[in-house]
Amino acid sequence: MKLVVRVIEAKNLPPTDPNGLSDPYVRLQLGKQRVRTKVIKKSLNPKWEEEFSFRVDDLNDELVIYVMDEDKFFNDDFVGQLKVPISLVFEEEIKSLGTSWYTLQPKSKKSKNREPGEIRLSISFSQNNAAMESNGNGDLLFHPRKLADSTTESPSRSSIGHSGSSSPVREEITSAKDEKSGTQKTLTGRIAQIFNKSADISSTPSRRSVDSDQSEISKVEISEIKTEDQSSNETFEEAMRKLQSADQGSEIPSNLPAGVFIDQQYIIAPEDLNTFLFSSDSNFLKSLADVQGNTELQIGPWKFENGGESYKRLVTYVKAPSKLIKATKAFEEHTYLKADGKNFAVLASVSTPEVMYGSTFRVEVLYVVTPGPELPSGEQCSRLVISWRMNFLQSTMMKGMIENGARQGMKESFEQYASVLSQTVKPVDPKDFSSEKEQALASLHAEPQSDWKLAVQYFANFTVVSTVFMGLYVLVHIWLAAPSAIQGLEFVGLDLPDSIGEFVVCAVLVLQGERMLGLISRFIQARAQKGSDHGIKAQGDGWLLTVALIEGSNLASVDSSGFSDPYVVFTCNGQTRTSSIKFQKSNPLWNEIFEFDAMDDPPSVLDVEVYDFDGPFDEAASLGHAEINFLKANISDLADIWVPLEGKLALACQSKLHLRIFLDNTRGGNVAKDYLSKMEKEVGKKINLRSPQTNSAFQKLFGLPPEEFLINDFTCHLKRKMPLQGRLFLSARIIGFHANLFGNKTKFYFLWEDIEDIQVIPPTFSSMGSPIIVITLRQGRGVDARHGAKTQDEQGRLKFHFQSFVSFGVAHRTILALWKARSLSPEQKVKVVEEESETKTITSEESGSFLGLDDVSMSEIYSCSLPIPASFLMEIFSGGELDRRVMEKSGCLNYSYTPWVSENTDVSERAVYYKFEKRISSYKGEVTSTQQRSPLSDRKGWLLEEVMNLHGVPLGDHFSIHLRYQIEDLPPKAKGCRVQVSFGVEWLKSTKNQKRITKNILHNLQERLKVTFSLAEKELLPK
Repeated sequence: MKLVVRVIEAKNLPPTDPNGLSDPYVRLQLGKQRVRTKVIKKSLNPKWEEEFSFRVDDLNDELVIYVMDEDKFFNDDFVGQLKVPISLVFEEEIKSLGTSWYTLQPKSKKSKNREPGEIRLSISFSQNNAAMESNGNGDLLFHPRKLADSTTESPSRSSIGHSGSSSPVREEITSAKDEKSGTQKTLTGRIAQIFNKSADISSTPSRRSVDSDQSEISKVEISEIKTEDQSSNETFEEAMRKLQSADQGSEIPSNLPAGVFIDQQYIIAPEDLNTFLFSSDSNFLKSLADVQGNTELQIGPWKFENGGESYKRLVTYVKAPSKLIKATKAFEEHTYLKADGKNFAVLASVSTPEVMYGSTFRVEVLYVVTPGPELPSGEQCSRLVISWRMNFLQSTMMKGMIENGARQGMKESFEQYASVLSQTVKPVDPKDFSSEKEQALASLHAEPQSDWKLAVQYFANFTVVSTVFMGLYVLVHIWLAAPSAIQGLEFVGLDLPDSIGEFVVCAVLVLQGERMLGLISRFIQARAQKGSDHGIKAQGDGWLLTVALIEGSNLASVDSSGFSDPYVVFTCNGQTRTSSIKFQKSNPLWNEIFEFDAMDDPPSVLDVEVYDFDGPFDEAASLGHAEINFLKANISDLADIWVPLEGKLALACQSKLHLRIFLDNTRGGNVAKDYLSKMEKEVGKKINLRSPQTNSAFQKLFGLPPEEFLINDFTCHLKRKMPLQGRLFLSARIIGFHANLFGNKTKFYFLWEDIEDIQVIPPTFSSMGSPIIVITLRQGRGVDARHGAKTQDEQGRLKFHFQSFVSFGVAHRTILALWKARSLSPEQKVKVVEEESETKTITSEESGSFLGLDDVSMSEIYSCSLPIPASFLMEIFSGGELDRRVMEKSGCLNYSYTPWVSENTDVSERAVYYKFEKRISSYKGEVTSTQQRSPLSDRKGWLLEEVMNLHGVPLGDHFSIHLRYQIEDLPPKAKGCRVQVSFGVEWLKSTKNQKRITKNILHNLQERLKVTFSLAEKELLPK
């Protein structure tokens, strides 16, 4: 069962902020399920209009509702609370408490706010089977709701029409409660009560007065329930048509990140496959249960919920026992996410509360049915893709074991699923149809032309015709004229022009002859280059790239004839393919196919260059170029694309090329493993294959295609104006950086092929004793990552500085190995000397899974009042001698810092480095931190935020420590300042020791803060 709670609004909330207002939000809890609303800023009468649903496992549970006030720098303030027993909702005739105002209760009787206001809620069960009647006038009758004795835990309610600061407690009939207390102690008694109540409805008197507004709302609720019950009588086909008409063209859901169990095509129409799998009349689930050994299968009817917005059903069964678990009850809630007549998506949320830790997780399975490719036989084809993920409702140390066990069990189950389905619906044999690529390329046929036809086309121009005419004219003249006498400087065999006219004619003849010979030479060379790479089949196993060059449009002309002789050169991963030359064309038609030999590494970029052919000895003129980035483009979108060309001539003429590009991987899922094993030899250490969830988070972070996989990631600092702490991500094709510091996110990436040089700068004071990796990009590359570069040299090359790695040796070797594998030629690889680190092995960077960098939850851990003004106390953060003395006395060795640098008008930043004494940390770890200071809004104090990174301690790369110091002047009479310190841990990788580490850090921080501020007080107070 599901409990649906709608949080509508609140009124008369007490002010908790100095400005006389509040920033309220609502937190709801049922058992271990917790949700919260958004925060409404500066309001005492907020409106949320948010709806939540909870799974109800025990009718004895209570729904607890807290109204809180958000505080940016301190713990959130408590406003009021409300507790609603689930049994109260269940006992209602319509399984709903309707929409009403409830009086909030204070935390205790001693609380300052004894009147915390009211909140308006709608609470009901989503599955309603209660019987309803109508009176003689046709009005729907609803019956009073019972409430437990008025205690601090019992909610108080008023009618919607009430206006007042407080609402009266609902009336109750004690005798009625006593009559039914016996049957309500067990779930069986409660269910039996449903059927007993229907006989007593007409005789049950009304126990409370309801105003007209409340009556109207209740009638609407009952009408919705009645409509919902009637919807269950609709046939499955009618419901599908209803969903199709309501579909607004939403996108098909993408596969869930944990993996795909089934990706198969079947000879059946999509709508028929959808009906076979999910219709209530289908026997598929029963056949599947028989094969899997499941018993007590109960398939609930499909129902429209939430006013017809969602279409759901519940399937329950007892799952057969396995080697790991005994027979257990399973619940599957099926929900249609999309149904437009051709595409169908159903999400199944599976829960097994009886298994160990079953309440901590849900398994979600996504079924997607889409139309398949057209078969040669003309039959319709469907594609079924089933993917899954684990949804953990709360954290548990057994997460990895639960996930692995679920994966193995579901893999076996869906193998049986595919087997049962194939017995009824015939799968498509890959041999029965050609691939999308083959279909797209089958229609392309290069136009065959004879050399004579091309020669006539090429030489049919004024230059050739005039040259031939003049040559014939001269030959006829020689034949008709008599030999002239030898005169001047002539001698036998040398006949010179006898006049200026003859000299000009001779010059014209020579120039025309030269042009004619040039045309003939270019034609012969071009025919030798005729389609040299067209039709050559690719060889090898790996990444196969196929490019179909179809046609060009509005290509620029560089000849006086107004046409050009274009040809295209494609370059990818060091391989080049060249098209044939099209003579005298501005809109050439090629229809040529080029295949690149299999590549071990996934390609990043395809370079396309269009040239005008000018002969074997002249430099070809560029008509335009284009770059196709496989990381930014969707592969399916490249199957048929017009590519605009860049360059002065191309932009002026708006030149374009029509291409069809296909990228296939013939090695399947072994690509990542093969690539990592190759990198392990280069790096000299084990590189673990990341989980699908980690890869999915990485792809989502940088917007990368699904074939991109994460190789390694390192905690480091990006050096710009100030060091920026973040994380460096390395994959097969990119190097990316992400940071989230004080709410400011920095993110960029560039390709390995963009890198021209990698250098290492020895440790300096400004780098906090850490070597610096300087990456220099090629000229004009990495424009999108410009904001992360430290400098740009006179040649326009961007330089990126990375420092403070937890394990510099591993990071440097990995970066060099990936760069050499991707961007260097064999000759360059020989020249690169790998720098081996002599440092001891530090904790592996690959352990743990990458977690998204979300905002850190802060809590106050230390506060004190000092008889020192806030401006004086800030001297311990100023960077002077006092700062150094206090830090060294509190146990920080080799303390160093950079000057404060102004980021904007009020905000400044600096970087700090030091080592711990052995009495503080037995590991003598190092700390690099970034501090940011800014004045408070009222200018009566300071806010200092700090992000600390630990090096040389176990699991130091798994987390960052966030501190927030608020130093505020006390009122003038008090003379002094108040210090409040908040603390939070940002987990960069998961580990089962999170609680232990947090506890250890918290204890040490509290001790260190006491020492630091006591020292500051002694140093700053006048002696």
